[in-house]
Amino acid sequence: MKDVSNKFESLRTAWAIARVWAKPETLNLVRENKVPKGNVIEIAKTAGILAAKRTSELIPLCHPIPLDYVEMEISVTKEEMVVESSVKAVWKTGVEMEALTAVTVAALTIYDMLKPLDDS
Repeated sequence: MKDVSNKFESLRTAWAIARVWAKPETLNLVRENKVPKGNVIEIAKTAGILAAKRTSELIPLCHPIPLDYVEMEISVTKEEMVVESSVKAVWKTGVEMEALTAVTVAALTIYDMLKPLDDS
């Protein structure tokens, strides 16, 4: 890991976005909360938050960062789900990897929950 012991703590922020495309009928099931595996949006948000908190365990040489804020937003359009994360911390290094990990794991969760319903 890079030596950051000589850096000063400051507010660090990062934002990331991911998209998951699906058939309109599948997205209607998400909107209506009728996906057999459960509430896709809430489960994916929770997965994203948990992933952000564990980024240093998943990415080699990534510093463990005490996060102060993680927000997940997921919207459903006619042809896709848009996953966004916002991460903040007062620390010595940035939180870009945490934001990217959050949207990646949330998108993977969405894919996993929808794959039995959508072969696209």
